[in-house]
Amino acid sequence: MRRHHRSAALTTAVLVGALLAAGCSSGSGGKRSETGGTDAAGKATTPRMTVAMVTHAAPGDTFWDLIRKGAQAAAAKDNIKLVYSSDPVAGNQANLVQNAIDQKVDGIALTAAKPDAMKAVVAKAKAAGIPVVGFNSGLDNWKELGMLEYFGQDENIAGQAFGERLNQQGAKHAVCVIQEQGQVALEARCAGLKKGFKGTTENVYVNGTDMPSVKSTLTAKLQKDSSIDQVVTLGAPIALTAVQSVKDAGSKAKVATFDLNKDLVGAIQGGDIQFAVDQQPYLQGYLAVDALWLYKTNGNVSGGGTAPVLTGPAFVTKDNVDSVAEFAKKGTR
Repeated sequence: MRRHHRSAALTTAVLVGALLAAGCSSGSGGKRSETGGTDAAGKATTPRMTVAMVTHAAPGDTFWDLIRKGAQAAAAKDNIKLVYSSDPVAGNQANLVQNAIDQKVDGIALTAAKPDAMKAVVAKAKAAGIPVVGFNSGLDNWKELGMLEYFGQDENIAGQAFGERLNQQGAKHAVCVIQEQGQVALEARCAGLKKGFKGTTENVYVNGTDMPSVKSTLTAKLQKDSSIDQVVTLGAPIALTAVQSVKDAGSKAKVATFDLNKDLVGAIQGGDIQFAVDQQPYLQGYLAVDALWLYKTNGNVSGGGTAPVLTGPAFVTKDNVDSVAEFAKKGTR
């Protein structure tokens, strides 16, 4: 939270520049430059680089498709070979980072959902002279881990803003559905919610890789406690499942969520979902890769290496969802 205030002006400036760069890259058609030659699309003429992106994505989670598309757009513009890999198990993710180090990549972008598991491999990357940037998860830990930069949302602040919006809507009893216990970004969202929401908040843990189980767990919870009038989910697929649970339970609870996908945008338009907090995952992926190119080619460090670059929160509601829908159809929001 302290970093959020200290770096507001710097963050805005960095994001404006990055968004302008992202807009320029859209004319490239997404085709990577194999030679780095000059062309009309504005691709980089710098030497070919290899960047590894290693995330904690779970299979089937559409959120990470947006991260990857942003990363691919930056790679195409910057003459970068992007090597993407993921594993939701922290130890396995660390092994993937080690593989990238062994392959002598030029830079690594990673998520630190379980920071302790990343500490040793980040140190090894630094010892090997490989710059590492963080994104999406690990805002409170990126500097102590030794990362160069960080791109993402302050999840605790986002949670507080979420809770304040629920206050305005008159909610009294909320359940915060966490699909991966111990994942620092998810836990921070619910902690922020509890701080900002004046009503009762309780956490419910589910297995986000098993949607039938998520549905049955939430349905049972809503049937057991009719005082629950708000379901808060931390991902679009969980939110869409929660809508089904509310109907199956005969509950009057409303559903709001963090994160977007194309189907979630449709659910907001249709009134099944109240609103969503968008952390702009496409932007996170884009900035993480582009930052490594800027560092390697020009010595630039976003945020001066001391402040994160914030990509959210932005609220998407029925009032403004149509302006986002066109981008969601393209698979970039």
